[in-house]
Amino acid sequence: MKGLHILHVAGARPNFMKIAPILARCAARPGLRSTLVHTGQHYDEAMSELFFEQLRIPRPDVNLEVGSGSHAQQTAAVLQRFEPILLERRPDLVLVVGDVNSTLACSLAAVKLDIPVAHVEAGLRSFDRTMPEEINRIVTDAIAELLFVTEASGVENLRREGIDPARIHLVGNVMIDTLLAHRDAAARSDAVERLGLLAGGYAVLTLHRPANVDAPATLRAILTPLAELALTMPVVFPVHPRTRAALGPHAALLASGHGIRPIDPLGYLDFVRLMSDARLVLTDSGGIQEETTILGVACVTIRENTERPITVTHGTNRLAGTTSAGIRRTIEAILAAETGARPAPPLWDGDAAARIVATLEAWGSSR
Repeated sequence: MKGLHILHVAGARPNFMKIAPILARCAARPGLRSTLVHTGQHYDEAMSELFFEQLRIPRPDVNLEVGSGSHAQQTAAVLQRFEPILLERRPDLVLVVGDVNSTLACSLAAVKLDIPVAHVEAGLRSFDRTMPEEINRIVTDAIAELLFVTEASGVENLRREGIDPARIHLVGNVMIDTLLAHRDAAARSDAVERLGLLAGGYAVLTLHRPANVDAPATLRAILTPLAELALTMPVVFPVHPRTRAALGPHAALLASGHGIRPIDPLGYLDFVRLMSDARLVLTDSGGIQEETTILGVACVTIRENTERPITVTHGTNRLAGTTSAGIRRTIEAILAAETGARPAPPLWDGDAAARIVATLEAWGSSR
């Protein structure tokens, strides 16, 4: 096979968890050459060094440093800065992951230069077009050449949208590759002890979606039942940077003592350990829905919908909505239910990246 040059794109921290196992598998294949581009859509200087070290991710070859901004500003900045990289590097394929603005923008820039795109996590649908991520997913899938799917619902969604079945590949979940590869190292973290917590006796909270944190009334409705939960067990809240500014009006719900406990963001290994030993996890993150499914930890998703239905049908995830009553009801149901191990969803076995790379090699040899 003629050497295949793949340009991998990551724009936010969760993207690197998905890219890491693919880069590692590519590095072991002599016929593949990789370039890593970090768009800089989300960047936390304090966390980045630790994150790259823990996941053994090579330093990006290019950092576009686009920073924050509105959806239009961010997408336009990535388009403008990514096109010259494509013209300079001339990759055979651009590989994008997830559903952030960088995923959409880099896919658009590539296909307009007649460079094929591979999309990892294709086919996921919430069917809620008010979510910017849903638009990014739909458009990226429509223009991608190779569609790598994590769960069977994604295959059904793509076929319903008229995607050629030959472009669709059910490969499993690369986020789980990363989780399984680092689970033993995470178990050696002292994060739980360092925070003064007891295994099985606390909850973990994460919130970052604009629909949840930007409207004060919605955020208060979410935090109120969580503050009630904090009367019975610690609720540890690693605060996303975009969420911190929204918490000011809700200080009473975050009081020391009997209250939700905000902390700074954690490194990957510390956070996996924190989730692993929690009684339950409350979140609006798609990736955490998947990770708790494998960890066997009860998950309350603070959203009206999920693009990852397998975490509900096969995993430990329950949708709570965003009302105080719905969240309170879901927490009560989880705390009253028996916990037990469940089998992992199909192909969530740590080998998704191997299947992706095998497909990439076959695709490259057929060109």
